[in-house]
Amino acid sequence: MSDLQFLTNKNDLADVLWQEQDLPAEGALAADEVLIRIDAFALTANNITYAVAGERMSYWNFFPAQEGWGRIPVWGFGDVVASAHADIRVGERLYGYFPMGSHLLIRAGDVSERQLMDVVAHRVELPPVYNQYMRVSNDPEHDSQGEAAQMLFRPLFMTSFILDDFIDKNDSFGADAVMLTSASSKTSLGLAYLLKQRPDSHVVGITSAGNKSFVESLGWYHEICTYDDIPQLNSDRPSIVVDMAGNGSALAAIHNHFAENLKYSCLVGATHWEARAGARDMAGPKPELFFAPTHIQNLRQDIGGREMDLAVADSWQSFTSDAAKWITVHAVDGQSAVEKLYQEMLAGKVTPDSGYILSL
Repeated sequence: MSDLQFLTNKNDLADVLWQEQDLPAEGALAADEVLIRIDAFALTANNITYAVAGERMSYWNFFPAQEGWGRIPVWGFGDVVASAHADIRVGERLYGYFPMGSHLLIRAGDVSERQLMDVVAHRVELPPVYNQYMRVSNDPEHDSQGEAAQMLFRPLFMTSFILDDFIDKNDSFGADAVMLTSASSKTSLGLAYLLKQRPDSHVVGITSAGNKSFVESLGWYHEICTYDDIPQLNSDRPSIVVDMAGNGSALAAIHNHFAENLKYSCLVGATHWEARAGARDMAGPKPELFFAPTHIQNLRQDIGGREMDLAVADSWQSFTSDAAKWITVHAVDGQSAVEKLYQEMLAGKVTPDSGYILSL
């Protein structure tokens, strides 16, 4: 049995290769090792962000590869095909963080009814939220018909949820409006949906001209403008910006237009990864990086894991019910199709109303 791996050149994300590696023979697993066949995973702009920030944010460290190459993390479902852990059976289905490929070998630890952790040495110091795998058979909220939505939206919606909580706890930093760049991205859409539930909110979506009609059709933003129209925004209104795009020139335009009326600048994503340079000598506050896993852990400690899960679940059900009205899910199978979609995703050629579930 072999593991088929999709590798990306860390210095040129468009340069990719496929590699096969031998997997342990049946019965040859070390104590507590579990071999998972990756059944399906989502590919979104968020995964491109993982690659862009791979070195700086240690995303490459989760699934090490040969020198100069990386394995892009994705969220998906897998099935246990071999187990050397007494409490984990062959055939069990897991949801979690996988590399783009066909298999993953983990060392299971901290096993409970609902989840387990990969405690392999190179992942121990990495954020725990990425190392946990949910045990589908013991998850009362799992719906096999909802697996596509879970892969596409759930990790991003969690970031949206934590951002909404962060903004609320800080009283919107004294601002009257929240601007979201890359307004059609899934993380921005989740945050816009949550912010609009607040009666005193004013949510501004900043998007490309090509995606403006789609964003308008959702009704989740109070105001929408294109990147070219940033100078037309009301700079007298105290505002904050949550930057999902990573486009340095666009962020600089926002800072310089609002100046002292920009109360907070939050860096989250990099959907416009190819334009991330250009944010120099900006007016207003210094942009601050928002690392969701840290905030997730803090909130769990503050209110308790069960309470947080219930709060997220309530918002999640409402969001996915609305999202189902506009998202079209596409299945992408096989090496050539996966590679083709990856290149299209990297080049920004996919539409925001499409979701892609991949399988090898």
